[in-house]
Parts: sequence; structure tokens; C-alpha cells
Amino acid sequence: MSLDVIGLGPGDAALRTPEAEAALAAATDILGYGPYVARVPPRPGQRRHATDNRQELERARHALELAAEGARVAVVSSGDAGVFAMASAVFEALEAGPEAWRALEIRVLPGISAMFAAAARLGAPLGHDFCAISLSDNLKPWALVERRLRLAAEAGFVLALYNPISRARPWQLGRAFALLAETLPGTTPLAFATAISRPEERIEIRALAEADPALADMRTLVLVGSAATRLIPRPGGRPWLYAPRSVPA
Repeated sequence: MSLDVIGLGPGDAALRTPEAEAALAAATDILGYGPYVARVPPRPGQRRHATDNRQELERARHALELAAEGARVAVVSSGDAGVFAMASAVFEALEAGPEAWRALEIRVLPGISAMFAAAARLGAPLGHDFCAISLSDNLKPWALVERRLRLAAEAGFVLALYNPISRARPWQLGRAFALLAETLPGTTPLAFATAISRPEERIEIRALAEADPALADMRTLVLVGSAATRLIPRPGGRPWLYAPRSVPA
């Protein structure tokens, strides 16, 4: 009667925590979005329940039901389970579900989120104050996304933009860049970090004024610097990107 909500990290199994590996090995049932379940090596006798990306609440209820029936359940997410992922859905289902579910043993096991994996490749772009914003308006109005982007840029935060673009939302990243350009200098460095730690990994650095939304897909984390963000050129390689730890008064 247990449920572990597990962050699988950005892709490479070497970046998965030993705690997560042990929980996956002990689970009787693995639940998650299909491509994430596929990242877990199959084990004899272990049941796998792969579902569509927009079935988070149904997946969470199913996981709680299985745990209440005596299963050892693992719900998997990419990156960190608590960052725009399944941990919140599990607790939303728990709050709305039967009282008996609250007696279950539930653990949230952290993973390396895309913004930290991308930052490590780039240098230290999150070395000062930063925030994370999802550009998806599936669960919140786009007007709220715009307000948060505008206020974060005005406050001088480095921005980690999740869910930047999809077939259903092809225009929003371009709109976000245009909105940020109202506050930030056109020279502000911006990084497109795609499929970090996977074989198809790709990183592109552009100035905000030259940022092309076509460089992003749903595997991309977009990091937008602040006015304080710095680039350090290096011969024969991509420049380092970092945020100084101090900001002048």
C-alpha cells in the first residue's frame, strides 16, 4: 500500500538518483506518460500502465486506487516530479478522493529538472534569482501567463520557460519573446536547450532580438537571461552563460 512519485531526470539514466532506481525496482506497477514509462527498464512481473500526456488526473486516481488495493506503485515523470509534473496531480486527486487514500504511504522522490540540467550545460545561468514559468495555457489562462512573464522580466529574474511550443500552441513562444522585448534589451542572451542528456541534445544561444521560436519544440527548455546575465566567449566552443551572484544597487 504505497505510492512513489518519481522524477526520472532529463533523459540519461546516469542522472537518475539511486533512490529513484531502488523505488522503480521495488514497484509492482509503473504508471506514466507513454514515453516516460518507456524509459524505465521492464522487470519480470511488473505491470506497466502507459497513458496519454493529458490524462494526469485519471493517471493519478488510477495510481491511488492500485496503491489502496495493496500494490507498490510508481508514478513516473520526466525531470523532477514536482515541477510541472505528476506530484501535483497526485495530491489533487488525493484531496478530492476517498478519505481512506490519505492513509497511504506516499513519497515524492526528486529528480533533476530540465532547468538544472540545461543550466549545468550552459555554465551558471541560474546563479542569481530566477523563476520557472510554463507557457502552456491548458490549465491556466494565457492572460495570466503574459502577466507573469511581464512582471518577472520587470523584476530582473532569469526565466526558465517550460512547455514553450507545440502543434496546438505554435504562436505562444513568439508572443512571449515579443512581450519580453518590451522590457529586456534586445541583446539579452537566451538559450534553447533541447533533449538535454539524450543523444539528440542540442543547445543554441541567441540574443533576444534574434530568437527564433522555430528552434524550440516540446523537448526544449528556454532560458532567458536578465540584464545582468553574462557571456564568456571561449575559443572553438559555445560561450559560457552565467548570472553574477551580486547585482549592483
